[in-house]
Amino acid sequence: MDLSGVFLPVTTPFHPTTGEVDRDGLRFNLERWARAPVQGVVLAGTTGEGVLLDEAERVALVEVAREVLPPHMVLSVGTGLESTRATIRLCRAAAEAGAQAVLVQPPAYYRGAMTPEALREHYWAVADASPVPVIVYQAPLRMSTLDLPTGLVAELSRHGNIVGIKDSRGKLELVGELVGQCRRGFAVLVGSGAHLYAGMEVGAVGGIVAVADLAPEECGRLFQAYRAGRTSEAGRLQERLGPLHQDLVAGMGIGGVKAALDLLGYRGGPPRPPLRPLPEGRRGEVRELLVRAGLLAGA
Repeated sequence: MDLSGVFLPVTTPFHPTTGEVDRDGLRFNLERWARAPVQGVVLAGTTGEGVLLDEAERVALVEVAREVLPPHMVLSVGTGLESTRATIRLCRAAAEAGAQAVLVQPPAYYRGAMTPEALREHYWAVADASPVPVIVYQAPLRMSTLDLPTGLVAELSRHGNIVGIKDSRGKLELVGELVGQCRRGFAVLVGSGAHLYAGMEVGAVGGIVAVADLAPEECGRLFQAYRAGRTSEAGRLQERLGPLHQDLVAGMGIGGVKAALDLLGYRGGPPRPPLRPLPEGRRGEVRELLVRAGLLAGA
């Protein structure tokens, strides 16, 4: 599986009145995102509010996406749950629904018991049982997650069905460590839109970056320009995207991303409680950031 390129960790739209997953809204968004030069999408990740979705909803997202996405786009879905048994069950259900890869975050509720040995056994069992390739997810450390040691990830990279990692810690030196210590062909993907260009400089093959939900064309062109040696063009695109990541994606969270999608003509909508929408008073900030990034016309 070729994971080189940009992946969109897409949002999950919800009906504003019922709170249920808005399948039509997801279909509308995916049809538009699929026109961009990106490698694939990730459903039910952090930006997709995966931890607020039940297992059946995650599978339903895959079914919708499989109907919409063209064959060349890699369809992956977050399946990391707290037990090994439940994670395996969800991996199998997602694969049956049409997922081509699964993104598995580490179980973290019993943090003190999650030794490298316990995590190694967990990921090994999941990879043995999953019908599709596994991508390890190092979630942002500001969230309720674990810091996976580089040595452990290097061990996991030797499993034939563990094909890559999304590293959202936002530290380039750690990306470089992963590239240097993991097996050849193991895909290291950055999780920060502010580090897409720099991450590729240290050996990452691309990124799963939420800023690409807002600027899929620009992120795809950045990757293509870098790979073609047009580093000046790639650098200019990164300069546009960096502040959008820092101030909107990281600074305002999922509510900000969804508000931006509404302004860009996508189906953003409200987050699922207990997450709250972006306050109305901040929507002007979102518009200004989109204008500065060249994604929305100014007044």
